[in-house]
Amino acid sequence: MGDGLTHFEWLQAEKARIRSLLSKDASPAALARLPKPTVPKIEKLPPVVLATKAVSRPTTQRRFDASRGHLLNSLDGSLRRLGVDHVDLWQLHAWDPLTPIEETLAAVDHAVTSGKVRYVGVSNYAGWQTAHVATWQRAVPGRVVPVSTQVEYSLLQRGVEREVVPALRAHGMGMIAWSALGRGVLTGKYRSGIPADSRAGNPAFASFVQPYLTDAARRIADATATDMYASIDLLAD
Repeated sequence: MGDGLTHFEWLQAEKARIRSLLSKDASPAALARLPKPTVPKIEKLPPVVLATKAVSRPTTQRRFDASRGHLLNSLDGSLRRLGVDHVDLWQLHAWDPLTPIEETLAAVDHAVTSGKVRYVGVSNYAGWQTAHVATWQRAVPGRVVPVSTQVEYSLLQRGVEREVVPALRAHGMGMIAWSALGRGVLTGKYRSGIPADSRAGNPAFASFVQPYLTDAARRIADATATDMYASIDLLAD
């Protein structure tokens, strides 16, 4: 961990997602060679927020599973892989329409009361879903109220400002932005083409970046880069 890093996150579904991208070799032996998350022992950790997620199951028939059994098993697996006895922030990766929200949130309460989780958040929830969960948990003293949501938010994707952000303000929740650099487009790397070693140049990830490779996005990236370089010049003077 270098200076300035305060949020360390490992996705429970990441290994499965990587597995789906191994077009030539998805054998157990190949998976065993994949990078594993390494975190210093808990007593040596600097003041960081250690976070993880559950719910998403990208390579299974059921894409999202927020059932009590799956959530608690996923949490135990995350703690085992990370080598810690608790996480600071445990996030529900997506809304599961097949599981009663009462069951999901009861599992959340149990995870916190067991000491394995300090705080709980949601991720990729719509505004009404965020408000529904926060209202349900506040209805009974002792239930764990979510403290945050993690959603895509950048200069190229501001849709959450319509409903999610007002819901967060109403319920006193924070926001963690994913793809804050517009899936890499705001770095300026695509201003003159698609680098071969970029996500857009990789067949496995190209569809993730493609929606932002538009003329409008390029104009925003150009303006952002221009402002950044102007600020650097001022600092240099």
